[in-house]
Amino acid sequence: VAALVRAFGARSEVSGDDLVVEGAARLTPAVFDARLDHRIAMAAAIAGLAAAGRGEHTVVTGWDAVATSYPAFARDLAALTGATAT
Repeated sequence: VAALVRAFGARSEVSGDDLVVEGAARLTPAVFDARLDHRIAMAAAIAGLAAAGRGEHTVVTGWDAVATSYPAFARDLAALTGATAT
């Protein structure tokens, strides 16, 4: 999770079992490897939506893992936001 936060331009620090996040004024698009973790892949997609609008796109590798828990996530996200995941 800390790597996800940092990839999108915010600061994070891990201390034992604690994660401290210092928000950024604006998230930046990123290429992020979810390492086949379905939860991280979906979180990265949401972060990518918040980072959109700069002419760049977020790319989440390891996306196939989303089918583990929520195969319709991309479809449902597109229906809610108009964003597409390919």
